[in-house]
Amino acid sequence: MKQKCLFYSAGSIPKSRPSSAGTAPLLSHLTGQTYRKSKAGHFSHVLTYTYTNIHPLAVFMFRNISIHSIFPSVLILALAFFLGGGIGKLSQRQLRPVSTPAQSSWGLSFQEDGQPPTANASADYLKQFHAWYIGQTDEKVIYLTFDAGYENGNTEAILDALKKHSAPAAFFLVGNYISTAPDLVKRMAQEGHIIGNHTFHHPDMSQISSQDAFQKELTDLEKLYEETTGQPLKKYYRPPQGIYNEENLKMARDLGYQTIFWSLAYVDWYEEDQPTKEEAFEKLLGRIHPGAIVLLHSTSKTNGEILDELLTRWEEMGYTFRSLDQLTSGQAGGYSQAPSTLSHSRSANQLYDAFPQRGFQIGKSRSLLH
Repeated sequence: MKQKCLFYSAGSIPKSRPSSAGTAPLLSHLTGQTYRKSKAGHFSHVLTYTYTNIHPLAVFMFRNISIHSIFPSVLILALAFFLGGGIGKLSQRQLRPVSTPAQSSWGLSFQEDGQPPTANASADYLKQFHAWYIGQTDEKVIYLTFDAGYENGNTEAILDALKKHSAPAAFFLVGNYISTAPDLVKRMAQEGHIIGNHTFHHPDMSQISSQDAFQKELTDLEKLYEETTGQPLKKYYRPPQGIYNEENLKMARDLGYQTIFWSLAYVDWYEEDQPTKEEAFEKLLGRIHPGAIVLLHSTSKTNGEILDELLTRWEEMGYTFRSLDQLTSGQAGGYSQAPSTLSHSRSANQLYDAFPQRGFQIGKSRSLLH
């Protein structure tokens, strides 16, 4: 900020001095010595100056200046001023830290009911990173996905509804969920659903710039899942809270992952402030669209209660359900793909019948994950 003040050395705080001072304030302020005005009054018009930055060299120069050479000295002072400012700006450029990639939060804008939304990144842009947020928009197909940070008693009803409708889904899990609800995780896998990677600790991944740290969040979950189920984790990744940056997308791609965003969701994750059935249907029926990747939270009591009816009403609107495997491989048709440990030729009902429902017991662990 520019200030009206006397010349002073770098690091001091300027204070304006009145131009009517009886001594030569300019030199007195810089050197600590008293100077009197000449008879010609040469200092009467140089007592104040608009200051931005003065190099300390100026102070030394003024300590050795004579009254009779004030004007040449002022010219030298000006030169020192501009040189010092230039050096300072250059130093600032050299010391400026390398900027980190800007983060983005996944967002959607719905312009018309029944039509795909506008997202803050296009499908074509995301393709280079093996990332998706929507499927083909010329078919009435839905891809169901659930995020699960902890278990609170709603997942069993969700799995029952999916089984009733032979609807495949993907469950994006964190380490806490696998550790505290292993029987439910096994049921998901056994009934033909995909388990995706929602990271081990659910951090803001856009703040992780190290490839090693990024990879550890994913591989730690891979190991825990394989230890729990005996199966390898499929390479589907969803950024926690939808926060990401381009570098993250590259890292996930380089690790062999497909990043899955979404084209339809609603506020369903507040456990103590659940939407009503009517509010849920208003959003989920009104905004459903061809090729939708739907994000729901398994912690939602409302979702557990309405999913059977919701799937029925979507079916009545002409929609069918497919898996992420079919989306990313470009396959058409019904729910024909199953986890790698199961036969690809068996129908969904056969898959469910092959693995009867198991009981489960989990702790009441809670977290802020969603």
